[in-house]
Amino acid sequence: MKITIITAVYNREATIGAALASLHAQTHAHIEHLIIDGGSTDGTLAILRAAATRADTTLVSEPDHGIYDALNKGLARATGDVIGILHSDDEFADPQVLADVAAAFAASPTDAVYGDLDYVAADGSGRIIRHWRSGPYSRSRLARGWMPPHPALFIRKPVIDRHGGYDTRLRIAADYDAILRWFTRGHVAPAYVPRVLVRMRVGGESNRSLERIIRKSREDLEALRQNKVGGLSALAWKNLSKLPQFLRR
Repeated sequence: MKITIITAVYNREATIGAALASLHAQTHAHIEHLIIDGGSTDGTLAILRAAATRADTTLVSEPDHGIYDALNKGLARATGDVIGILHSDDEFADPQVLADVAAAFAASPTDAVYGDLDYVAADGSGRIIRHWRSGPYSRSRLARGWMPPHPALFIRKPVIDRHGGYDTRLRIAADYDAILRWFTRGHVAPAYVPRVLVRMRVGGESNRSLERIIRKSREDLEALRQNKVGGLSALAWKNLSKLPQFLRR
């Protein structure tokens, strides 16, 4: 199984090296890495050019219209059987992650595999701030605001080819919209790998200000409605379900 990993990056000199190292340490043999850089102006591009000397890595560096536009560029170039995302502030939890994902696909006819995610401190200490335990999937949970962590989701390419990538009209919640679309219109019944697959540094785009939090809620509601999954009650449950993530495991 060939797994394509897409990394969208812009001016992440401080974190991109750790993200790349976590990918290069993977034991799974068949990986395609597509790096879509938005035209970084710090030291990021030098790090990326060094990584792009690997035979399995392709680097594209040019202006884009945000992270979802960059991810769509990656999707258009992807040739793998399965697609995953590695953000420039994230790391795979250990070298066995992609091997376990491939094994989960091989064990069942599923079109998607997902796992758990740890939010860790931005200082690189690895201190866990939140633990996102996804739990098993059921269609009814979507209407209660459930979703798998986007960075810990791997999906077969034909699903994306049939049902589309990221809606760039949505500036913050295009990943939520895409997941709802793949799971509903694509009738995906994903397999759950009950362990942490990805560590994400805190400080994401959606929570940087009250204005962005409000915008994200509006976009989440739009995604729920246009995919005919739910409305305000699903949005409320989605936000409330995050509270247990702050409790110790």
